[in-house]
Amino acid sequence: MSVTNPQALPTSSVIAVVGTGAMGAGIAQVAATAGHVVKLLDNRPGAAAKAIDGIRAQFGKLADKGRMSADAAQAAGARLIAVEQLADLADAALVTEAIVENLEAKQKLYRDLEDIVGADCIFGTNTSSISVTSIGAALKRPERLAGLHFFNPAPLMKLVEIVSGLATDRAVADTLFATAAAWGKTPVHARSTPGFIVNRVARPYYAEALRILNEGGGDCATLDALMRDAGGFRMGPFELMDMIGHDVNFAVTRSVWNAFYNDPRFTPSLIQQELVDAGFYGRKSGRGFYDYREGVPRPEPQVAVAQNAPAEIVLHGHSAAVHAIADRLFERNIAHTWGEAIDGRIAEVGGAVIFVTDGRTATQRAAETCIDNVVLIDLAQDYASATRIAVGASINCWAPALGAAIGLLQAAGFEVCRLGDTPGLAVMRTVAMLANEAADAVNQGVCDAAAADSAMQLGVNYPRGPLEWADRVGLPTICTVLANLARFYGEDRYRVSPLIQQRVFAGKKIHD
Repeated sequence: MSVTNPQALPTSSVIAVVGTGAMGAGIAQVAATAGHVVKLLDNRPGAAAKAIDGIRAQFGKLADKGRMSADAAQAAGARLIAVEQLADLADAALVTEAIVENLEAKQKLYRDLEDIVGADCIFGTNTSSISVTSIGAALKRPERLAGLHFFNPAPLMKLVEIVSGLATDRAVADTLFATAAAWGKTPVHARSTPGFIVNRVARPYYAEALRILNEGGGDCATLDALMRDAGGFRMGPFELMDMIGHDVNFAVTRSVWNAFYNDPRFTPSLIQQELVDAGFYGRKSGRGFYDYREGVPRPEPQVAVAQNAPAEIVLHGHSAAVHAIADRLFERNIAHTWGEAIDGRIAEVGGAVIFVTDGRTATQRAAETCIDNVVLIDLAQDYASATRIAVGASINCWAPALGAAIGLLQAAGFEVCRLGDTPGLAVMRTVAMLANEAADAVNQGVCDAAAADSAMQLGVNYPRGPLEWADRVGLPTICTVLANLARFYGEDRYRVSPLIQQRVFAGKKIHD
C-alpha cells in the first residue's frame, strides 16, 4: 500500500473484527459508531451474534442517557453484521483482531486472510505484548500489518497505540493513525519493541511499590493511599494490580523482562509470583493483595498519631514544597519564621531537620551531614493540594524530633504516613523511575516525548505525563534520585537514561 497523503479510511469502508470478547466488541462498537459497516467473526459458535446484541444494548443505553439520538443508535446497531467464516471478510478495508495473545494464532489468522482480502486491505493487530514484527514475518506482505492497540474498555479509553513493525509501510501506520483519530481516539505512533509504550513505561509503577513492600518499607493500604493522595494517581499500585489480575499483570512483566533479555529494570517480583502460584489473582478470584470476600474489611492506611503543632517553626529555601507548606501554615494561622537557605533543608522543628528526599535514606543523609535528627518528606504531585504525605526518619532520630516534624506537617493539613527509611520513599522513586523508562523509550526511538506523555495519561490515567512531571520536578533532581538509588542498591536497575543525562548536561528540559 502506498499513499502520498494518508487519510482516514472513509466510512464507506468495511471494518472486520475477529474475536468478539470484551475488547473485540469494544472496537466494533467504536467503528460502528463512527459510521462503518462492521463485520464480526469469532470461532465460538454464536459468539459474534451475542456480541452484537450486547453492543446494540449499549447503544440503547447511550440513547436513553441522551448521549446519542435514538436514530443514531439504531443506525449504528444496524451496521453490525455477524459472519461465520473468513471468506465473508473479503470486502474488508481493515481487519483487526482481538483473539488469544498467541503468536502462532495471530500469524495463522493473517496468513489465511492474505488470500481472501484485497491488496489494499490493512491488517491491524490489537496485540498488547507480541512483536508486530514477529507477526508480520509469517506474511507474504508484512508491510500491510501494524499494531492497532486499543485499551480496555475501548469505547471509553481515548488512547490507541499505532505500532510499526520492522516491515510496516509508513503509509499504513499513518492511515491507521488518521482512522483512529476520525473515530474520536487519540492515537500515538510507536515502534514495535517489548511493551510498546504503555506496558513498558508502566512497569515501575508496580515494580517500585512491590520492592518497598518486600523490604518492609510500607504496607499495601498505606502505599496505595500515598500514591493516590500525594501522587495524584487514580488508583494505587496494589489495588490496580488486583483489578487487572495478577495472572495478567505478572505475565506482562515476565514478557517484557524476557524480551529485554532479563534487564534488571523489569525484574518480576517474587511476591507477585506467590500470589499467582496461590491463585490469588485479585478481584476476579476474591483475593489478591486485598481480600474481596464478603464481610472482610478493607485495611486502612497507617496514619501517624496526632501531634501538637511545634512551638517554633523555621522554614528554609525556595522549593515548591516549602512554599506550599508556608502557605498552608498561613491559611491555618500557624506562626512560622524563615531562616537561611542552607544544604537543601526545608524546615527545622523541635531538633528535627527536614529535607525532601533525594533518593538517599534518611540514615545515609544523617551520616553524611552529621545531623542525627534527619526527617525526609516525599514528593507530592502538588504540595499545595495534597491531602497526604509520607515521611521517613533516620535510625538515630529522636522520637520527640520526629514527633515535631510530624506535628508540623499535620499542622499544615497533611495526613502523615510514616514509611520505613526507604530510599526515595514512595512517590519520588516511582515518578523518577517512570520518567526514566519513558526517557529510555524516547532515546531508543520507540516514540517521541509527546507520545510518551500522552500515552501514559490517556492509557493508564496518570495525573501527568512522566516526562512533563520530570521537567516540573527538575531533571537534575530526577537524575540525582536515580543515581542515589543506584548507589544504595548497587543495581543496574536504577541506571540513568542517557537522554536524561544529556539534557541535564545541556541545561535543558525534556520538552525544550
